[in-house]
Amino acid sequence: MGKPTGFLEYQRKLPAKEPATERVKHYREFVAPFETGELTHQAARCMNCGVPFCHNGCPLGNFIPEFNDAVYKQNWQSAYEILKSTNNFPEFTGRLCPAPCESACVLGINKPAIAIEEIEKHVIEIAFEKGFVKPHIPHIRSGKKVAIIGSGPAGLAAAAQLNYAGHLVTVFERDDKPGGLLRYGIPDFKLEKKVIDRRIALMEEEGITFRCSADVGGNISMNDLLREYHSVVLAIGSTVPRDLNIPGRDLKGVYFAMQFLKQQNKRVSNGSINGEEIFATGKNVVVIGGGDTGSDCVGTSHRQGAQTVTQFELLPKPPVGRTSLMPWPNYPMLLKTSTSHEEGGDRKWAVTTKEFIGDENGNLRALKVADVEWSLNEDGSLKSFTEVAGSEREMPCELVLLAMGFLHPEKKGLLNELNLEADSRGNVKTKTNTYQTEISKVFACGDMHRGQSLIVWAISEGRECARNADEFLMGTSFLETKDNSLLHA
Repeated sequence: MGKPTGFLEYQRKLPAKEPATERVKHYREFVAPFETGELTHQAARCMNCGVPFCHNGCPLGNFIPEFNDAVYKQNWQSAYEILKSTNNFPEFTGRLCPAPCESACVLGINKPAIAIEEIEKHVIEIAFEKGFVKPHIPHIRSGKKVAIIGSGPAGLAAAAQLNYAGHLVTVFERDDKPGGLLRYGIPDFKLEKKVIDRRIALMEEEGITFRCSADVGGNISMNDLLREYHSVVLAIGSTVPRDLNIPGRDLKGVYFAMQFLKQQNKRVSNGSINGEEIFATGKNVVVIGGGDTGSDCVGTSHRQGAQTVTQFELLPKPPVGRTSLMPWPNYPMLLKTSTSHEEGGDRKWAVTTKEFIGDENGNLRALKVADVEWSLNEDGSLKSFTEVAGSEREMPCELVLLAMGFLHPEKKGLLNELNLEADSRGNVKTKTNTYQTEISKVFACGDMHRGQSLIVWAISEGRECARNADEFLMGTSFLETKDNSLLHA
C-alpha cells in the first residue's frame, strides 16, 4: 500500500451531513463530499493485511486494496479502471450498499473498518467529473438479440455485460422510466434520480435500447419475445410483499411500504399518481419492519410532516458489537442507526401487532400491540417468542406502513405464461451455477432468482447471468466473472 502506516496515523471518518432539522425540509441527497486530503487519508488506512478479506466480503469481488492505493496516490483514472472492472454501477452501491466488505475488513478486527463505501462513491463521482466515464461501445456486433425483462440493478448489469459482449440488447420495463426499485423504491434523499438518468443515458449511448411502459406478460406477449430474441433474461425482482393478516387489515390507513414510497418518488419527479394518495402529514405513523425499507418510510414520513413516527421490529434489539454468534469476518446483525433514525421518531423492538382498530367510518385509529419475549436455542440463536403477559395495549395510529420484506416474484402475467418451475421459496428455479431455467434460452437473475437481497448481490447476479447467457449464445464467453475480472479497454 502507498502508506503502510496509515491505519496507525488516521482515524475512520465519514463525510459531514446536513443537519437533520434542515434536510427533512427537502428530498435531496445531503451527504457532503470529502476534501481531497481527507479522502486520501481514509484510503491510506487500508493496510498490508496479507489476505484482504474485503474481497470475499464483497459479492462483486471488488479489488478494494488496489483502488484504495490508487486513491491514496490520487491516481483517479487508475482507481476508476480498477473499480469498474468488477462493478458496473459504483454510483449505486456507493450510496446504497450496507458494505459487507467493511464487515470483512481485517482492520475491523480491533479498529473501525476502512470507509470503503464512501471511497467507492468518491471514485466514481470524481471519474464522472473528470470525464473518465465514457460509453463502452462494442467494436463488433454478434447479431444476437437479447431481451432483458426488468430494469432494476440485476437487469441493468446483465444488459451492460451482454452489450459489452456485442449482442443487441433491449431492456423492457413495465414502469414509465427505467431503474426498477432504484427509481421507485429508494427515496431521493438516498439516491437522487439524476444519478440513474446519467447512467441510463450512458447505456443508451453504448447501444442498449430501453422500452418503458412495456409489461411483458401484459401488454407484450412473452411468446412473441421468445420468437424474436435469441435469449431472454428475466430480472423482474421479488415484488410480492409479506402481509400481516390480522383483524382490521382492510381498514383505510394500512398500506404496503412500496405503495407509500413509490408515490413520493413520483411526486418528487413530477410523475402522475394513480389511485388513492397516501400521506403521513399530521398523522401518528407506525412502520412495521425494522429493515432498510422501514427506515426509508421513517425518513419519508418525517419529510411529509408526520405528527409522530414509530418503527416496530418483532425481533429483539440487536447488539452494538459482535457476539460469539457473529465472528469476524461474517456479516454481523448489529444495531444500525440510519440517517432517517437520526431525524427523529421512536424505535421499538420485540413488539407484535395483534389488531388494526378502526373508527365508525372504516379508518384506522389505533393498533393493538403486545411485547414479546424470545427463547433461545442452545447455541444462543433465536428460537421462538411468547407474548409477555399484561403487555397488551392500544396505540393511537392513523397510518401503518408494512415493511416486512418480500416473498417472491409475481406469478401473474409473465411467469404464469412461461410456467417455469419454482423453488421451495417461490423463486424461479434455475440449473446449478448457470442461471438457466428449464427453457434453455431463458435465464433468471437477481431477487427473483436469489430471493430478496442486496443491491450489490443483484448486480453480481446480473453479471454472472450475462456471462452464462453469452456462453449459451456463442459457445464461450470472455465476460468477466467475480473470480477473474478484466479491465475494459
